[in-house]
This record gives sequence, C-alpha cells and structure tokens, in this order.
Amino acid sequence: MTGVERIAEGFSRATGRAALMPYLMGGYPTLPESLAIGEACVRAGADLLELGMPYSDPLADGPVIHAAGTRALAAGANVGGVLEVARGLAPSVPVVLMCYANMVLAPGAEAFVARLAQTGACGLIVPDLPLEESEEIRSACATHGLALVPLVAPTTTPERMAAIGEQARGFLYTVSVVGTTGERVAPSLSQRFHEVVARAKSSTEAPVALGFGISTPEQARSAADAGADGVIVGTRLVRAAGDAPEDPAGAVGSVVAELASGLR
Repeated sequence: MTGVERIAEGFSRATGRAALMPYLMGGYPTLPESLAIGEACVRAGADLLELGMPYSDPLADGPVIHAAGTRALAAGANVGGVLEVARGLAPSVPVVLMCYANMVLAPGAEAFVARLAQTGACGLIVPDLPLEESEEIRSACATHGLALVPLVAPTTTPERMAAIGEQARGFLYTVSVVGTTGERVAPSLSQRFHEVVARAKSSTEAPVALGFGISTPEQARSAADAGADGVIVGTRLVRAAGDAPEDPAGAVGSVVAELASGLR
C-alpha cells in the first residue's frame, strides 16, 4: 500500500466524524520521548500523525512550537533521528512529516524523499514551498508513493486555491487563521471555520484538514461541524508535553483523548 493510500485509509477509518491528526515535534523533549508521545497519541485515538522536523528558522511556527524545535536541536535531534521516530510510528498510524524546503532541497529532493519513504512515512508537508517551485519535490513524492500535502490560507485567492487544490495529494492542509501556529481563544474563531472549509472543499477532491489555532475539544468539534474531514492540533499538545516533564507522553495522551472524545 502506498503512502497516499494509507493516508486515505486513515481518513476513511474516521467514519461519521472528522479524522484527528495530532502534531508532535520530533526530538522534543528528546527523541525517545517524542516517539513515546506519538505512541500515546495513537493509543488515545489519533487517526494520523503530523511529525515536525526541528529547524532553526521555522517561519510558519508560533513561539511554543518554535521553542520546542530549538530545544530538540539543542538536545541533539537531527534529520536521521527524527526519521527513526517516523519509522517507529509508521507501522501503527499514517505519518506525515512536516519540514522546511531547505531540508529537502539541500540533499536533493529525490534523495530526501527516498529516505523518508524507507521509514514507512506516508507524506510530506513543506509550508514554505510555493506551488510554482514544487514540481521537483512533487515528482519525487509521486515516484515513491508519498503525498505532497499543500497548504492554503484564508488569504489564498480563489484562483490560486483552485490550482493548489488540484495538485493536493493525501489531503489539503487548510489554515484556519492568518498568522503562525498557536492557540487561539477568540470566540469568533469557530465562526470562520465554515467559510474557510467551504472554500477549500470547493477547490479539491482531496480531504480537507483544518489546522492552526485549534486547541480545545469544542474548537475541534466546531471544525468538524464546519465540514472539515480532518482536524490538526499542534501547539496545545506541544505545550502539554512541556508542562509535564515527568510524563510528557501521558500528558499529551490525555489531551488527545479529550480531543478524540470531542469529535465522536
């Protein structure tokens, strides 16, 4: 089964509800603990996982995830180590790696994607990769059966959203708010979900997963009620890991279980 097919299976397993995709930072707090966090997410009800690769200049990430990546790098996390985390998680859940373009292009797209495919991971999210410069990486992903998952935002024009949506494989990562990752408490947040999701779904045949700003079971439910096929939660879980140094996996698993209950 290809990575694209495994992602589709992950969404299809969430019958009658939105799929839950927790985000974890590879190597945070340490490489072994990030693997344990991923395993706890699966036990708590994750349908797919987004695995972040720590990077020194993560332009899409807010302060919590940025700080986690900085700590992971300081603790010795590197590409090889995070790919081993992906390898450990891949047998039990579809894993989609999130990293920045330079990390893929420096060794060469084909070499990087081939290495990723060997771990059993299913796809790749590259938030700083423009559509116009994505052909090399998209071709490498297609060769190895992986999904190159693009992002769209509330500010994406209809014409550009249609072009991106046509190229989406695995799912279309739909950013719910303008800005970087992070928890949002604005009461109007859920009111925006319907418009953002509707625009995304009209542009693609791939599942639409909503992320950025979602941190509570109520917000996750609102995203699902707005029509999202999947819900991505990151900062809340990274914060939970940092707030419980004695048992980060247990803390994250508890939050994921609450989010999963909110989607049932």
